[in-house]
Amino acid sequence: MFMGRYFACATLVLGFGVMSASAQAEDKITVGFVTHSQGDPFIQQIIDGAQAAANDLGVTLKVAQQQGAAPDGQLKLVQNIVNAGAQGVATSVPGDSMAGSLNDIIASGVPIVQFNLLSAAVKAPYVGEKSTQSGRILGKAIVDKAGGAGAKGKVIIGNCFPGLTVLENRARGVEESLKAAPGVAILGPFDVKVSAVENYNHWEQLYAANPDAIALVGLCAPDVASLGKLNAANSDKFVAGGYDLTAQNLQAVKDGHAYVTLGQSAFVQGYLPVALLVRAIRNKKPLQVGFYNAGTQTVTASSVDMANNLPALTFPQLQTTAADPKATAAFYEPWTKCVNGPDAGKSCATMEPIAAEGQ
Repeated sequence: MFMGRYFACATLVLGFGVMSASAQAEDKITVGFVTHSQGDPFIQQIIDGAQAAANDLGVTLKVAQQQGAAPDGQLKLVQNIVNAGAQGVATSVPGDSMAGSLNDIIASGVPIVQFNLLSAAVKAPYVGEKSTQSGRILGKAIVDKAGGAGAKGKVIIGNCFPGLTVLENRARGVEESLKAAPGVAILGPFDVKVSAVENYNHWEQLYAANPDAIALVGLCAPDVASLGKLNAANSDKFVAGGYDLTAQNLQAVKDGHAYVTLGQSAFVQGYLPVALLVRAIRNKKPLQVGFYNAGTQTVTASSVDMANNLPALTFPQLQTTAADPKATAAFYEPWTKCVNGPDAGKSCATMEPIAAEGQ
């Protein structure tokens, strides 16, 4: 269930459903949406979610992206989009150095929502996964597949953006679960880069140096596809797992070259920030600082858990849905109707303290 299980949380009722279509049209709201890792399929899924929210709420979405995750580049994109007239901005925050300037923008009356990557120093809400807990889920899946508490051998962990809080939390969670098997030797996390070519090359080098590894675990979107390709080239000798429900990652799982991939609800990470911004702009009320759990999805070839109280999907249905933004929006419709309705904060958009993100 989407965050309804946390009883001590503050709640926020979004209440978009009471807006008439004509009132929405008259608002002429423009919302900026700024991302890192331009061209990454997972990031595109987030953007698709943001566009779905803009369509539902009758606003204009302006998207800006940078190829890497440099904080200064990200901040410049945010500043440009605000200077161009956006009334609110959703952005990933790949570095604390952005915080001062983002807080200045917020103080000027332009609301900001963080997604996917956060800085606790930014005075804005954050939409993303419970990062440490998702790592625990992934680590448990890997160690269970490798033999449970009796598993023995090397497990290699790779991180495409060392130093980013969310990814460091994931790594910590993975390691916690792997330690349930005393015979497992944890190697890394190693920097495996984010571009598809570099990512595969780094994993290939790590496996060449440790051909007896029993499992390879990635913390970023490109890893499962890379690990699936590497496993296929080596007679599927290791357990492979990682993150995100991109078409490439799901294909690696379907083909049996990767065992598990965890989704972090890309659609929610795109949709909810836009919904929060539109509410703040229309109601002329500042946003509170807090954490909105997008939900962790766990997928193997034989089991699909989409979280957020969503309908059940088979693996083939998930593949079809994940590859089609319109199908994804249709699948999430029960959740989006809840978000846009009067009871949103009671069941599908509950805010927790920001520290809950890393628990």
